[in-house]
Amino acid sequence: MSRRVKQGDPLEPERHHCARVEMFGNHSRDRGSTMNITTYGLDLAKRVFQVHWVEPETGEVKRKVLRRGEIAAFFARRVPGVIAMESCGSAHHWGRVLSGLGHQVRLIAAQFVRPFVKTNKTDAADAEAIWEAVQRPGMRFVALKSEEQQAVLSLHRMRTQLVKIRTMQAFQVRSLLYEFGVVAPKGFRALKEKVGSALGSPISCPVPELVRVELLTQLEGLSSLSARIDELERRIGGWQRRETECERLAAIPGVGRLTATAVVATVADARSFRSGREFAAFLGLVPRQSGTGGRVKLLGISKRGDPYLRTLLIHGARAALLTQGRSDREMDPWLKAMLARRPKNVAVVALANKMARTIWALLAHGRTFDPSWGRTALAVTTAP
Repeated sequence: MSRRVKQGDPLEPERHHCARVEMFGNHSRDRGSTMNITTYGLDLAKRVFQVHWVEPETGEVKRKVLRRGEIAAFFARRVPGVIAMESCGSAHHWGRVLSGLGHQVRLIAAQFVRPFVKTNKTDAADAEAIWEAVQRPGMRFVALKSEEQQAVLSLHRMRTQLVKIRTMQAFQVRSLLYEFGVVAPKGFRALKEKVGSALGSPISCPVPELVRVELLTQLEGLSSLSARIDELERRIGGWQRRETECERLAAIPGVGRLTATAVVATVADARSFRSGREFAAFLGLVPRQSGTGGRVKLLGISKRGDPYLRTLLIHGARAALLTQGRSDREMDPWLKAMLARRPKNVAVVALANKMARTIWALLAHGRTFDPSWGRTALAVTTAP
């Protein structure tokens, strides 16, 4: 015979009152607003934009197509809310424009939006997926960059492209000379000096006259490319001297002009990362994990995030390792122990990871680099 269990009865089974689940008739209405703040999903494009939102008063799902010139006017008439966009081309520009209108802008990486696209990939489906993704708990967002930060990154991209073009042209000159029995020396400067002098004389040059003139033109083009690269580096260095954060980062061994300016221009707010390890994971310098059944296997580095920053840090770590490996200098005990038990390339990546964590600590806490900080802490902990 069963009886009704009263509240407080010892026979009543324990229940977690915070785990109450309720079904609402209008799911979109409750999901679309938090404290009467409207959330918008904006799919960016060159000419035609798609907006998806839910009216907080009625719970009505709204979709609207806007032209490029109608974006600012439309959101200027709306009550300030949360506008979510994919972190793609022109996203930071529109983020600055909409932030100036009083809205809160959230930039989401495209890989986090893709799982929420329900059906075919259309502008309306993308806007709804962005609206859905921004409301997920634990979603990670991209910090909004200023115009100055994007300008510095543009200089970095221009320099990288010019370096690639110069390298391709230098390899082409070497390969063409090799076809006529001329072995060009290693190094870019040696190529310009020795090969240029050899091609300057049409009598003693083993290269036919038909191609000799064009090779000289190629060498002149390499010189002009080098001049443009040097000019870009001077512009980047001028911005570095105006930024105190860049000067503080440049004190870290292995962090030079390019690395310091690229980090400051890329990371708008270092406090958006909870720790130095999270910043290193953002750069792809942490092991990739794979496992099941409670057993996790650590693989190589994930190589996620910005490959340009990761490349600069690894090259800087390799340069710092070469500097500390000199006979007249004392190597860092941590790095020495790492080289004793791990291969050299692994130690280089580990040093790059350590540099990334140091960069985060300086930017997030406003500190200056102290080369004896780690050694002092180690001496205190190991003291008898």
